[in-house]
Amino acid sequence: MSAKTPRQFFKPLAIGAPEPFRDLPVRLERMIHFVPPHLDKVRAKVPETAAKVDVILANLEDAIPSDAKEAARAGALEMAKSVDFKSTGTGFWARVNCLNSPWFLDDVTELVTKAGDTLDVIMLPKVEGPWDIHYADQFVAQLEAKAGVKRPIMFHAILETAQGVALVEEIAQASPRMQGISLGPADLAANRAMKTTRVGGGHPMYRVIEDAVEGRERQAYQQDLWHYTFAKMVDACVAAGIKPFYGPFGDISDHAACEQQFRNAFLMGCAGAWSLHPNQIDIAKRVFSPEPAEVKFALRILEAMPDGSGVAMLDGKMQDDATWKQAKVIVDLAKQVAAKDPDMAKAYGL
Repeated sequence: MSAKTPRQFFKPLAIGAPEPFRDLPVRLERMIHFVPPHLDKVRAKVPETAAKVDVILANLEDAIPSDAKEAARAGALEMAKSVDFKSTGTGFWARVNCLNSPWFLDDVTELVTKAGDTLDVIMLPKVEGPWDIHYADQFVAQLEAKAGVKRPIMFHAILETAQGVALVEEIAQASPRMQGISLGPADLAANRAMKTTRVGGGHPMYRVIEDAVEGRERQAYQQDLWHYTFAKMVDACVAAGIKPFYGPFGDISDHAACEQQFRNAFLMGCAGAWSLHPNQIDIAKRVFSPEPAEVKFALRILEAMPDGSGVAMLDGKMQDDATWKQAKVIVDLAKQVAAKDPDMAKAYGL
């Protein structure tokens, strides 16, 4: 048998570990803001930053030099101890080093045993298949039981290898700890031997070109070389009842391109994206919050069809049960945004 039976799926994997969540906690997660916790100057700004973002992530993996790994881990624990994330409704996550690294065991052991009741999500990089989730699942359950952690710590996987992409459905359904999955375009590009050094976004060499027309230059249009992988990930997440996220956009100086990439992800169903620099926070906040005009129209649909049945005509457009469901997605998200942002609540009329 390749998977646990339904009756066993939601049982704790260690005696004394907390009961797994049956439904994802309702949280606003428009941006996952990465912080290098080994840098004292950056860590000192975390309380101020936490009030502006939905998720703060202590990054222990890529971008942290090998000789700073232990300092980053200590900094993450200091953040958990000194910052009141709950008062701002901000999630606290940590990206640990990959499972085959020399730091993984100590990362997870110290985070769970010393910060388990503060830590919401462990981000697992370079997940190749459900076996990676199963191993981490059992290990974390044992640590939770040992430390007396009261609520389960969830997992967020990053798709960074071709094998992970091929098995994304199995990864998404591997454990009730699964909170979501992000696309990791840089490592995935390297693993696939793609000929690009960009981190996310389109590429000027990946284009379609129009048929030749005598007398004028042929037009070419840049395409998104991540679209197939991204759509596959979104479907896998939605089918499993977890959240898809766009990952990093590496060119922190190109705000327009970052916004367009985030907007594409939002339209396709993503809950949020990573922010690698403070200037990407407002972009993510703007993009992953529905437009006020769209919210007001969605509210009109729900008002015209309170029980979601029948047909209504609004502004010459037919509305039915399918558009009612679309409207409910937008209004439900708007209510989450409004609960955290008074200005948006006013703009939405909520």
